[in-house]
Amino acid sequence: MRKFWQVVIFFLQALTIEYNFGTISVSTDMMRQLEKIFKALADRNRLRIVNMLIEKPMCVCEIQSVLQLSQSTVSGHLRVLKEAGLVEDTKEGLWVEYHLQNDQPEISAMLRTIRELLLDDSVATEERQLASRADRNRITCKS
Repeated sequence: MRKFWQVVIFFLQALTIEYNFGTISVSTDMMRQLEKIFKALADRNRLRIVNMLIEKPMCVCEIQSVLQLSQSTVSGHLRVLKEAGLVEDTKEGLWVEYHLQNDQPEISAMLRTIRELLLDDSVATEERQLASRADRNRITCKS
């Protein structure tokens, strides 16, 4: 539980927060973005997807094959992660490839911290290994 609070504190410190007469004043836009990020990461399957995308960019069928979830479930989770600004997509030939956002230093730092926290987790490690071996050309994907 201590690691969890370290992540929360790290993330909050990484945000740009204005101090106003000794109290923290956070803009409405920042609060909405923060809420989206925490909601996105609060779901176990979305956290598992982030864990795998740390390893490499992946298409829906690759994520689906590792997590054994339906295509619509994976797509829905990716949509939430994308709306939170954690994941981006690019079209690669027939596939849409998802990767972690790396344009915002605060989010990149938070994602690196999540990776460090999950390094000791045996299930997360196994899923990263499966993700690294997932090959869309060997999986029956519908483009």
